[in-house]
Amino acid sequence: MEKTFEKLSLFFDKIKTVGFWQRIFGWGQIRSLSYDAYEEFKALMQSLNSISQESDGLKSSKAVLTSDNEHLKADKAKLENTQESITKELNAVREEGSRFKAKIASQETGLKSSEKQIVELEKELALYKEKTTQMANNLKSLEKENTIFRQNETERKETYEKNAATLNDIKNKIQIDRQKEIDDRHAGELRRIELLKETWSNHQDKVKEVIKGICAKHTIEYVDNVPFKGSPDNTIKLCGEFVIFDAKSPSTDDLNNFPNYIKIQTGAVKKYIKEENVRKDIFLVIPSNSVEVIEIFSYNMADYNVYIVTLDVLEPLILALKKIEEYEFVNQLSPEERENICRIIGKFAHMTKRRIQIDHFFTWEFLEILTKCQADLPKEIIDKVLEFERSEKLNPPIEKRAKQILTKTLELDNEKTRKEAEAKGITFPAMVPNNIKNLPLYEGDANNTDE
Repeated sequence: MEKTFEKLSLFFDKIKTVGFWQRIFGWGQIRSLSYDAYEEFKALMQSLNSISQESDGLKSSKAVLTSDNEHLKADKAKLENTQESITKELNAVREEGSRFKAKIASQETGLKSSEKQIVELEKELALYKEKTTQMANNLKSLEKENTIFRQNETERKETYEKNAATLNDIKNKIQIDRQKEIDDRHAGELRRIELLKETWSNHQDKVKEVIKGICAKHTIEYVDNVPFKGSPDNTIKLCGEFVIFDAKSPSTDDLNNFPNYIKIQTGAVKKYIKEENVRKDIFLVIPSNSVEVIEIFSYNMADYNVYIVTLDVLEPLILALKKIEEYEFVNQLSPEERENICRIIGKFAHMTKRRIQIDHFFTWEFLEILTKCQADLPKEIIDKVLEFERSEKLNPPIEKRAKQILTKTLELDNEKTRKEAEAKGITFPAMVPNNIKNLPLYEGDANNTDE
């Protein structure tokens, strides 16, 4: 009974690796994935409930058969007791008849002198014979009934053995299916481990290939032979400094020792820091499927810093380091220009934090309203609300990679909204101050066109 839980695994993997920006902009994807994971979880629970119900039914059948067997044994014991009582009574009658015969024999000499006494004794003997015959007939009847009970007991025993055999067959089938499921799961785990080993064995070559591709794409110098002692796995040159990327992967399928191995390697790379023009930030690149066991991703080693990264963050990381070259012109700016740049960045930072704070506030307010709806509204109204909710669909504008979001377009949309609000008697202040049009970024939008 093979069953996969891909959605459930994807959901937990996504939750483990979700970052700050993914929580803000990718929550819809996580929520959709949680629905699929929940459906798989419900399917698993239904399967377990079905197996439990089937097991309870088999236990109930076994209890009924056990009860019937106990009744049969009790009936048999009663019949055996009855037969034993009849046999004892018959033996007592026979013994009494024997005593009378002995008495007749002892009085044979007196029979000749008293025929009347002999006749009476013969009559009495006849009565005893009749009683003996009647007792024999009763014994035959009881033996017949005993035979019938024994036949019924045999039939019930055969029925019980047949039902017990059926129950054992069902139990064996369940055990076989369960063992097959365990074997299949074990085989899948072995395949997964083999794939992990293959991925880890090729990790060093893969890291080198990716870094070389990034350097070729963004015209960054990749250093094959470093001019200092040691042989780091990958070295690039930015702003006259050598940036080292060492590939590290587990040696076995047991990841319990991998965090300790990484911690040891953070001290082992100290030999590179002593060299001239080597950047004080060392990056250890690990496989993505080993991140789950890593708890610390940055180490401050006093003289240098070590960062734990994966393949998928190499390109943005290298590009961020490359940005340092572009910021060298800052020393050429006048104090007023530097102050204006810092002021604009400060405003952006304040507005971003304030917007996040407001969004969090309204999120909790909306959740509180939804909770009150569930608790305070009548059931009929809640059902009607859910019916309308299912029929609604919200489609925000779709963002395209090659299409720029123009400030001019946002201004026109804002002006349109303001006019509609004023037409309905709602005060709607202008959201775009006049002095924003003097910014170079804003003026640049006028020269761009929608694609």
